[in-house]
Amino acid sequence: MALDDILLEAEEKMIKTEEVVQRDFTGVRTGKASPSLVENIMVEVYGGSHMRLRELAGISTPEARMLLIQPWDASTTTAIEKSIQKANLGLNPAVQGKFIRIVLPELSEERRQEFVKIARKMSEEGRVAIRHVRRDAMEALKKEEKVGGITEDQVEAAEKEIQKLTDQYIGKIDDHLSKKEKEILTV
Repeated sequence: MALDDILLEAEEKMIKTEEVVQRDFTGVRTGKASPSLVENIMVEVYGGSHMRLRELAGISTPEARMLLIQPWDASTTTAIEKSIQKANLGLNPAVQGKFIRIVLPELSEERRQEFVKIARKMSEEGRVAIRHVRRDAMEALKKEEKVGGITEDQVEAAEKEIQKLTDQYIGKIDDHLSKKEKEILTV
């Protein structure tokens, strides 16, 4: 494996990790309604298969603090309602005919702090994943050096580059976290 390949692979994995953290953050509630809050909830339908809510229904926000879910198949309404309740997001779905309405209550200070903790945990998992990528890349460099594919100087330069990437992507995750915390704590 060439030196450039090791660095490229490490950076690609770090980019993916950052994207995963950002996607996870969309499921953490702020004061406003957002389809991303519920779209990835898994719903058991049609005799045991699991599908994401967004694959089963249209999700819209007719008002700032309301979600409207329109199942494409009326027979899935009850399963969707139960899955939203089980998701433990503090949401109370109300079935009205063919629709499911969710009015988001004002977040208490205590609940906001819980959501901040959840976001911090997600960002820490992202940072750990990035450190794993760094470790794997460093091991790949050592293997290449042993096989004689690269020199000690090249390994040293590559290790510095990998560390720079690690710091850069951990910094990006920290930036996303501080934005998300601000979003959650804004009343």
